[in-house]
Amino acid sequence: MNPDEETLRLDKWLWAARFFKTRRIATDAISGGKVHLNGGRIKPSRSVRQGDRLEIRRGDTLFEVFIEKISKQRRPASEAQQLYRETEESLKNRLAEVDRKKLEAHSRAQRDRRPDKRQRRKLVDLKNAQLG
Repeated sequence: MNPDEETLRLDKWLWAARFFKTRRIATDAISGGKVHLNGGRIKPSRSVRQGDRLEIRRGDTLFEVFIEKISKQRRPASEAQQLYRETEESLKNRLAEVDRKKLEAHSRAQRDRRPDKRQRRKLVDLKNAQLG
């Protein structure tokens, strides 16, 4: 192993790259099989290095990224995005999923509120008129 090659625990890198809010959540995701390194399941303590390929599933979203840099500290989001490079296909699929969710939200019928006192009385009167 090259002394120039920097390595870091996977759970710590995921936390620093802002894929997960805490290291504990990152650890649970790795243990639960939601993160794969170079196509295989791994443990949270596994060391990662520049050039490794990660598949990260968060909910319905799948990220396929290559590690570009190693950082031991959690930095602002703009700096965290420089730690990895997302594949074109992953980015395209993720944006398509966002658009699909927006369309679904708009197409869902808005629930009407419950009838107020006056409307309930009219409903009761209508039912009584039909029965009687």
